[in-house]
Amino acid sequence: MINAVGNPQTILLLGGSSEIGLAICAEYLKKGPAHIILAMLPNDPLREAASAQLYAAGASKVGIIDFDALDTDSHPKVIDAAWDSGDVDVAIVAFGLLGDAEELWQNQRKAVQIAGINYTAAVSVGVLIGEKMKAQGFGRIIAMSSVAGERVRRSNFVYGSTKAGLDGFYLGLGEALRPHGPRVLVIRPGQVRTTTTLEHWKATGAKEAPFTVDKEEVAALAVSASEKGKELIWAPGPVRYLMSVIRHIPRPVFRKLPI
Repeated sequence: MINAVGNPQTILLLGGSSEIGLAICAEYLKKGPAHIILAMLPNDPLREAASAQLYAAGASKVGIIDFDALDTDSHPKVIDAAWDSGDVDVAIVAFGLLGDAEELWQNQRKAVQIAGINYTAAVSVGVLIGEKMKAQGFGRIIAMSSVAGERVRRSNFVYGSTKAGLDGFYLGLGEALRPHGPRVLVIRPGQVRTTTTLEHWKATGAKEAPFTVDKEEVAALAVSASEKGKELIWAPGPVRYLMSVIRHIPRPVFRKLPI
């Protein structure tokens, strides 16, 4: 139950080694201790490091449950396990793959895999979390989307299409849950400095895009917006205006842009 000063007592992070997800948890912990539940792959090499990071940030307890995004049949048990010790106040959906953009549209197996993780699995857990929070009558869901899904570009259209689907689903879930108490926040970051993106830039020779932010900035925006009951934010905020322009560029012009 969210306490008298508005701080969550139990937080579920789906994608327990997500750097942005962990940063959001750490941001909440600045306000006071909480029980954090990390849902992550059983063989994830970062399990112990993630747990230690959250204890250092002030978590009162860190639990770890096995979670395989592609095994959707197991998801009901995963979500039941997260609720075993009581209500969950905040659920963060922060798992996903980026992949190699040029390989993805030419490799059927990998394209299906990324769609399964980034979209199908996100829908699967979203439905289950929604059921739990509807029953308890409160709660906040924070879903990590991307500006890549706002207008899908040729340069990463497989990944972008999965984020477009996730984005639409969670905005709709927020509308469905609103009369019952829970709130859903969708976050559309631009590029974020994480280990994954830094490795991607190094491997591809890509350069940091304008408006690139640190994960801590995304986390601060996420917590503040969720507490205010907002439904959709961009990170950083000015990206909203840039994307408003990009959405309305005619396709013949859009395909010529170096993005």
